[in-house]
Amino acid sequence: MVDQPSSPPNNYSEEERIRALIEQLDAYIAQYHGGSVSLVSCSEDTVKVHLGGACLGCPLSPMTLHGWVKAPSNNSFHTSQKLRLIKSTLE
Repeated sequence: MVDQPSSPPNNYSEEERIRALIEQLDAYIAQYHGGSVSLVSCSEDTVKVHLGGACLGCPLSPMTLHGWVKAPSNNSFHTSQKLRLIKSTLE
């Protein structure tokens, strides 16, 4: 059974907590799947991430984005806002 990442204490800003969660997810994805996820930007209702490594071109990347990134993010941040995660590329 895989433990869900824990969110940092509430004395950090929401962006800092989201960044910490994405970093935890990145470590897992890198170790077990050879991919990566990094935070591009964060606003009130949108979190943009970049999927890299083995995730690039992988037909399962939408499942990674929604199952491994969006679900833990929504579960960790119990606010009235829903996080929308958008796959983007860094140029």
